[in-house]
Amino acid sequence: MKIQKQHKEKLNRRSFLKRAWAWLGVIAGIELAAVAFNFLSVGKRKSKHLNPALIKSAGIIESIPPGSVIPFKSGHFYLVRMDDGGFLALSLACTHLGCAISFDGSKKEFICPCHSSVFDMTGNVLKPPAPRALDTYRVFIEGGEVKIDTSKKIRRRGFSIADLVYA
Repeated sequence: MKIQKQHKEKLNRRSFLKRAWAWLGVIAGIELAAVAFNFLSVGKRKSKHLNPALIKSAGIIESIPPGSVIPFKSGHFYLVRMDDGGFLALSLACTHLGCAISFDGSKKEFICPCHSSVFDMTGNVLKPPAPRALDTYRVFIEGGEVKIDTSKKIRRRGFSIADLVYA
């Protein structure tokens, strides 16, 4: 009788473990499906809880002198006003690995502290390893104010005169 009792306990444990592993497999499959669904649907949902990324005003046109660069750390961009009066909003993120660039006013260049990439005032690469020009944001002028839409970066290979916005 003792032998039958021990044998019965082993079968119960075995069947328990089989069921436990089966349930763990089902749970893992559900989690994998949920991750895949979320990955494939990224960017299609818009959150209603976030504030709009549109910066209301980066300044009055007259208050921004030609040839100036103004950092907007909260907006993650530099507002550049060219010598001819055109405006350009350059991303703070280096196109190499995303480090935050800084502006050297004496050389009129943007420098990445991580790997020493250098960019000119238009965002073009002067010294690699950055593979392409800095990303930009859409600039528009409304009622004498310069406004920047930071909701979407504009990826580009290099500077074009069409990137500039004039008053």
